[in-house]
Amino acid sequence: MRLNSYDDFTPLKEIVLGSADGYRDRVRDMSFDMFISDNLSGARGYYPSLSTWRDSEERRRRNDPDRLALRSRFLDEMIEDVEGIADRLTEHGITVHRPLPLPPGLTAVATPSFGAAVTPPLNLRDNTLILGDEIIETPPTLRDRYFETQFLKPVFLDYFRAGARWTTMPRPMMTDHSFDPANVDIAAPNIEAPLRPRDSPLDVGLEPMIDGANCLRLGRDLIVNVSNPNHALAFDWLERHLDGRFRVHRMEKLTQSHIDSVVVPLRPGTLLLRDAGVLDYLPEALRGWDVVVPPPPGIDDYPQYENDDPIPASPYIDLNVLSLDEDTVMVNDACKTLVATLEQHGFTVVPVRHRHRRLFGGGFHCFTLDTVRTGGAEDYLA
Repeated sequence: MRLNSYDDFTPLKEIVLGSADGYRDRVRDMSFDMFISDNLSGARGYYPSLSTWRDSEERRRRNDPDRLALRSRFLDEMIEDVEGIADRLTEHGITVHRPLPLPPGLTAVATPSFGAAVTPPLNLRDNTLILGDEIIETPPTLRDRYFETQFLKPVFLDYFRAGARWTTMPRPMMTDHSFDPANVDIAAPNIEAPLRPRDSPLDVGLEPMIDGANCLRLGRDLIVNVSNPNHALAFDWLERHLDGRFRVHRMEKLTQSHIDSVVVPLRPGTLLLRDAGVLDYLPEALRGWDVVVPPPPGIDDYPQYENDDPIPASPYIDLNVLSLDEDTVMVNDACKTLVATLEQHGFTVVPVRHRHRRLFGGGFHCFTLDTVRTGGAEDYLA
C-alpha cells in the first residue's frame, strides 16, 4: 500500500515493529539507566543503555555473573514478547514489516565526531516521524542510535517506490557541545548529556535534536513537546518544513522528552491521560475533549525484581498503548486497571503480554511505527 498515516487511531493496515534480537550480543555492555522524567509527577522509568558516558554503581557491576545472567533472562523474555506482539497484529489482519537484523559482530559505529555502541532497532517511534505520505527521519538524541534508521531502509524504500516522500532532518554532529548542558540536571538520559563536555574542532554549538515520540499526530495538526534548546531548534525546522501542509503546535515541557505514555488520542474527542493536569499543557481545542484517566497501576501489575535487581520507578509505561482502530486498543495484559478502565469507556481491549516494559522503556506504541491507516488530513481541532 501507499504510505498514509496522519493519526494514531483510525483503522490500522500496515505497521513496522521493532526487534530486540541484537541486544543478545551486547549483554556485556548493557546497564539500566534512567530514561525519562515529567513535570506532572516527576516519574522516571528506565531502558537498557549501551552508552558508556554515565558512570554508576550499576554500570560498574554490569558484568558480574549474576548481572549477566539476569540481563540474559530479561532479554530472552523481551524477544519472546516482541514476537508475540507481531503475532497478535497479524491475527487482526495488519501487515507487519520488520527492520533488518543487526549484523553479527557489529558492536560499534563511528563518525568524524564520536564513536558509540550500536543499539538494535527496537523503539522505532523515536527516530522516525510519519506524517501523511512523508517519512521524516528525526535527528537522534542518542549517539548509540545514530544509524538506527538504516535498518529500516528496505521498508522505507518500498514506500518511496510507491510514491512516498522521504526526508531526513539535518543530522547533528553530536559533539559534546551539541547538547543542552541542562540535560544533566533534568535527568533525561534518553537525551545524551556528557558529564564533562570536551571541546572538539567540529563543535558547531547546540543543534536540532528530537525524537518522533515527542510528537502527537492529529490529522493536519502536529503537537510537539519542546523541553530544551535542542528540541526548540528541531521544532523550528518542522514548522518551516511543514508550512502549508500541517499546523505545528508547540507544547512547553509536558515531559522532558517523550509524551506517548502521557497523552494518547484514542479517537476523535477522547484522550487517554496520565493525569488530568496534562490538559493544561495542550492546545485549547483539545481541552474540551473527553478524558480517560485510569487509576495508577498496582504493584501486582509489574514483575517484581529481587534484592539488588534493577527496580524501575515509573508505573506509567502501560499507557503507551497502540490503537488498532477507534474502538480497539492493544494493551498490556498485566495492567488490569487500565484494561478495566478502557472497557468501562466502551473500548475493545486486545490484551498482549509485555513483561519487562519498565526496563526497556517501551510499550506497544514505542516499539512500532504505523505506516498505513485509513484516516487523512482531518481537522480534529476545529
